[in-house]
Amino acid sequence: MVDKNFRYGDAKTDTFGSDAMLQPSPVEKIPDGPTTPEIAYQMVKDETFAQTQPRLNLATFVTTYMDDYATKLMNEAININYIDETEYPRVAVINGKCINIVANLWNSPEQSKWKTGAVAIGSSEACMLGGIAAWIRWRERRQKEGKPFDKPNFVISTGYQIVWEKFAQLWQIEMRTVPLTLEKTTLDPEAAIKLCDENTICVVPIQGVTWTGLNDDVEALDAALDAYNAKTGYDIPIHVDAASGGFILPFLNPEKKWDFRLKWVLSISTSGHKFGLVYPGLGWVVWKDKQYLPDVMSFSVNYLGAEIRQVGLNFSRPAAQILGQYYQFIRLGFEGYKNVQYNSLSVCKYIHEQIATRAPFVNYSPDVPNPLFAWLMK
Repeated sequence: MVDKNFRYGDAKTDTFGSDAMLQPSPVEKIPDGPTTPEIAYQMVKDETFAQTQPRLNLATFVTTYMDDYATKLMNEAININYIDETEYPRVAVINGKCINIVANLWNSPEQSKWKTGAVAIGSSEACMLGGIAAWIRWRERRQKEGKPFDKPNFVISTGYQIVWEKFAQLWQIEMRTVPLTLEKTTLDPEAAIKLCDENTICVVPIQGVTWTGLNDDVEALDAALDAYNAKTGYDIPIHVDAASGGFILPFLNPEKKWDFRLKWVLSISTSGHKFGLVYPGLGWVVWKDKQYLPDVMSFSVNYLGAEIRQVGLNFSRPAAQILGQYYQFIRLGFEGYKNVQYNSLSVCKYIHEQIATRAPFVNYSPDVPNPLFAWLMK
């Protein structure tokens, strides 16, 4: 006897012989009833089938490959909420270890066992946290001096990533921009200084500019800012947006001074899911010392079973990416990271050279300090 209900989806239903596969995928309303996992999986898989495969996407900034053990480790942690430190205390410890490792890659001078930093959902949140800390430090200083604190600003090049526009808009902080041109392809320190005043909370150079792949000269900016601060009595610091360069420079250009070796660099942010070599989304922000992270940015909750202190715009966040980062540090080591970054940069330089041979095109810059570049129509 034929079971006439099998088309509706049960263990005997062939995926492509089911009624569900004759229906359009849901757009506005949740379906009335359930279907089998095999059919649900196939519907979602087919919806995305025609897309470019991630590893063929040359326009992406993010990691598209991790080895099988890394993927396995992250999949096994997909149900762990990092923020619940009472239930998953070892994840919190591993997070602290990752912050230590990143801080020391950037030559942190902090002497305490645990460096001052925070995990983030990508470099955007990490940038926000660095910017907010600079804003609060400036505001508290102005309050102590009895001066107005209603017109803060920060200085950055026009090659900024969109998060800085969000930061300016959401916190009502004026964004003062230094134009990039074919003659001035990176942030001009002197032009940046001219935009500074007593209301400037920080200057933001970029290592791995989103639009060009180039690095701003942080050392030159630090020197110019040091002279300006000495002349004016101001205390304007630097936050380095190292979304890409933060995981390139320590391995390929360790002698280059752009990090905490410089006097006015008080915080640095990076993207773990770019050249940190972890699947999205993961970011890190580190401060030069605990004194530069305002206490008011650390929030305490006790409804998860114990007192937990947390720095971040998000609350719940996946533990998988943190474990993935720690795995990569152990698996690759310094030399392993160096080799991957070297190969990535070598491939990028090859493409850069080949683009230059095409008649309609001209490269934006002859320099390729990061595995990212831009070109123009002649």
